[in-house]
Amino acid sequence: MWNELRSAGVIAALALCAGARAEDARRSGFDDMGPGTQAMQREDSSNPGMLSALEGESLWSAPAGPAQTSCASCHGEASASMKGVAARYPAFDTASQRPLDLAGRISQCRDQRQQAGPLPRESRELVALTTYVGLQSRGQPIAPPEDARLTPFRDAGKALYSQRMGQLNFSCAQCHDENAGGHLGAALIPQAHPTGYPLYRLEWQATGSLQRRLRNCMIGTRAEPFTYGGLEYIELELFLMQRAAGMAIETPAVRP
Repeated sequence: MWNELRSAGVIAALALCAGARAEDARRSGFDDMGPGTQAMQREDSSNPGMLSALEGESLWSAPAGPAQTSCASCHGEASASMKGVAARYPAFDTASQRPLDLAGRISQCRDQRQQAGPLPRESRELVALTTYVGLQSRGQPIAPPEDARLTPFRDAGKALYSQRMGQLNFSCAQCHDENAGGHLGAALIPQAHPTGYPLYRLEWQATGSLQRRLRNCMIGTRAEPFTYGGLEYIELELFLMQRAAGMAIETPAVRP
C-alpha cells in the first residue's frame, strides 16, 4: 500500500504544491522547513506520522462495539471510498445543524454505526483513524464544500482569526498574515495553512490534530483554550480550509 501511495500521492502532492506556489504567494509549512525535515516528510519510511496511519489502517478493518462491524464493513477499501474526503471537511451535519470536522465525523460514525461509543478527542485511536483517512486524500486539492449553511460558521471563524486574545492580546492574523516569514525567537512564523493535519510534530514527538495546534497557539498567547471538539475550533478550521483552498493535502505532514 505504501509504495502505491508514495508514487501516486507524494508526487501529486508536490506537483500541486508547486502549482499553488506558481499561482499565488501562499506557502505550505513544508516550504519553510529545512532539507532534513522535508526529506522526512517526503519519504514514507522515514515519516513518523506513517506509524499513526498504519495503526489507523488496522483500526479501519477491526470490528468494534456490540454491532461488531468495522469501518471497512460499510465503506470498503479506504483508498477508494475515502479519496478526497479529507479535502472536503469540515462539512455540515444535518442532525446537529452545525459543521463537523473529519475527526468528529469518524467518532460519530463509530458511535452510531458500530455502537462503540464516540472516541475521545486526541485519543490515539481517533488520531490514527483520522490520519489514515486523511492519507487517502494526499495530493488532492483542498475543496471546501459550497454549502450556504456553512457560511455563518465560516464567517465566525474568520472573525475569531482576527480577534485579539489572551494576556498578550494577539490574534492569529497578526502572526500568520502580518508577520508570516518573520521569526518568533528562533522559530520561523508560517502562514498557518492546515494542509497536513493530522501531522507529526517533532516538538510533540507524536501525531496530533489541528485542534491541538490551535490550542498550543492559544496557550502561547496566554488565552483560555477552547474545549476539544468545540464549535470555535471547527469554525476556525472552516475559515482556514477556505483560506487554503486549492492547496494540496499533505497528511501526514511533518513539522518542527
